[in-house]
Amino acid sequence: MRDRLILLPGWGLGVSPLEPLAAALRGLDEHLHVSVEPLPVLDSSNPADWLAELDATLPRDAWLGGWSLGGMLASQLAALRGEHCCGVLTLVSNLSFVARADWPWGMPAATFDAFLDGCHTDPKTTLKRFSLLCAQGALDARGIARLLAAGAPLSGPELVAGLEVLAELDGREALGAYRGPQLHLFAGQDGLVPAEAAEALFNLLPDVEVAVIEHGSHAFLLEDPHGVAGAIHAFLHEANDD
Repeated sequence: MRDRLILLPGWGLGVSPLEPLAAALRGLDEHLHVSVEPLPVLDSSNPADWLAELDATLPRDAWLGGWSLGGMLASQLAALRGEHCCGVLTLVSNLSFVARADWPWGMPAATFDAFLDGCHTDPKTTLKRFSLLCAQGALDARGIARLLAAGAPLSGPELVAGLEVLAELDGREALGAYRGPQLHLFAGQDGLVPAEAAEALFNLLPDVEVAVIEHGSHAFLLEDPHGVAGAIHAFLHEANDD
């Protein structure tokens, strides 16, 4: 199924932000079957439960990709499936979203904890704040933030669980073990994942493709879906030719 690409969304904002990118990819290649699949609806904050749910519901032998949390989960699932995954691509997905002693290119733990507290007490306001952070650095930041917030589903227990999963995931071992093609796109004006994470990832895995879209925000897939689609299409085309 090298003609099938599955895209997973980021935390809290649903599948809507990925739809323009999926449409742009279909426009570039009519033979490419692109689907945007929702994240698991679970109240468990154990990443293994989320991966088991994804592995049970998503077709095998396809390309796996995703935005932010979705890309982090796609990376883990690619490593789990091994040769039954055609390749993996991530969009502004940090190896570790929260900073660690050996990975300083993430959100400070205290900042994340405050965000998690807000998700418990006032999820609607927290999602609005998150939309603004995603759009930070965009040319039309307010417009992008409104688009993100408008498509966000109603909050539920999976909102907090997803945030806790985001804090737990560390993609270094998974991506280091996965032997298929990899593309990791970052954004130069990202307010959530610093562009320095791209260089750090490349230093860790020099044989994979890493690129930075210099003028993009964390929501660069909404700012320039055709530009992002072009980069993905070129990667898929090159990998399929190998």
